[in-house]
Amino acid sequence: MKNYYLLIVLFLAFACTTPLKKDNNKQLADSIANNQYFPLVKSKALEIMKTGFNAGDGYREVWIRDYNTFIELASKVFPKEELKENLLVFCRMQGDDGNIIDGFTPIDKVGKEAYDFAYSKLEPRYAAHKNSVETDQESSLIQAVYKYIKLTGDTTILNEKVGDKTVAERLEWAMDFLIKNRFNQKYGLIIGATTADWGDVQPEHGWGVDLDNNTHPAIDIYDNAMFVIALNNLTEMLPATKAKWNPIKESIAQNCRKYLWDSEKKKFIPHIYLEKGSPFPTDFNENDIYYFGGTAIAIEAGLLSKEEIKISLDEMVKRVKQAGAPSIGLTLYPPYPKGFFENKIMNPEYSYQNGGDWTWFGGRMIQELIKNGFVQEAYDQVQPMVKRVKDNNGFYEWYSVDNKPRGSGTFRGEAGVLYTAIEMLDQFAEKQK
Repeated sequence: MKNYYLLIVLFLAFACTTPLKKDNNKQLADSIANNQYFPLVKSKALEIMKTGFNAGDGYREVWIRDYNTFIELASKVFPKEELKENLLVFCRMQGDDGNIIDGFTPIDKVGKEAYDFAYSKLEPRYAAHKNSVETDQESSLIQAVYKYIKLTGDTTILNEKVGDKTVAERLEWAMDFLIKNRFNQKYGLIIGATTADWGDVQPEHGWGVDLDNNTHPAIDIYDNAMFVIALNNLTEMLPATKAKWNPIKESIAQNCRKYLWDSEKKKFIPHIYLEKGSPFPTDFNENDIYYFGGTAIAIEAGLLSKEEIKISLDEMVKRVKQAGAPSIGLTLYPPYPKGFFENKIMNPEYSYQNGGDWTWFGGRMIQELIKNGFVQEAYDQVQPMVKRVKDNNGFYEWYSVDNKPRGSGTFRGEAGVLYTAIEMLDQFAEKQK
């Protein structure tokens, strides 16, 4: 008898909540369909994408970490042959040890740059550079090739011969580079230099993009989450590699949880420091800092539960309010104190990667919220990001804590992630009809 009454209660609860959920979804779908900013943002994104593949008007280079985030947008305005060619350039300029460059620049446009350029006989048209303090280039290329195949259905790229190796072999070689050169045996995780979340500037130098004797090696969540995503993509593209790479991927994921996730504070710690320790003062508690971008990429890598995703979002929203910042594109909070980085653009608080607001990563958090069922939250949090595209008539690289545009005004990474996020919201709205 008790079970009978329990079934009635459950039936009534379901009957009452289901129409409510449908009504809420319908209202949200209407809001998405009638949003004043979405069509404008998508139109402007397509417009700037037509003008090239470089990161933005402040950059001559095509960067792999950027291209990985706007290849979907690029597929709307360029034939697949051009998308493929860019990926092949990165393969042709792969290092002798398997490393992947950050970006390439036409040789006739190199000029007097601070970079130590590299060159390849397989690709004489370009000069290459690599910000070696970061460990995301190899992972970014694999993710970009995976997206290219998903977008075009063209798997022939994997069999394309580049020098003495196929693209498929080169992708595995890039992963081997990370295991041989950027893997810490003690923690079972990928290493890099000390950087601010996903940033590519270390604190020890005025330029700060190259590994050297002054570097303080460290482990962070961004590099490792990118690696996990890349291995997911690699083994889907090349099923025969699963036996080799799946155990490594699962071990990396487990070690991210074991060593980087602070289960008490429900956040990722900024760094695990290795033999040289931290570059920061001994009385500085770095774990007070919350890394927004690395957390978003960890969600993409499947490292957080749905409950932890909601906790993470709530924490981001809370810290955005504490900072007085414009959106959850905030890099980190609180920022590193003034003087902790020698590079002048990193030195002021809330500047560049040290607490600047980057839609480039905020937009990826929006995408992950949608994927995980937090569509209303995604819609709410994307509003300041799309509004400032209209207000500033462009896609800026980053924004100050008081929402002023900074850096490149045609930043394709921002355009790409926003375009994809809006398309995902549009698809949700379409399903509610």
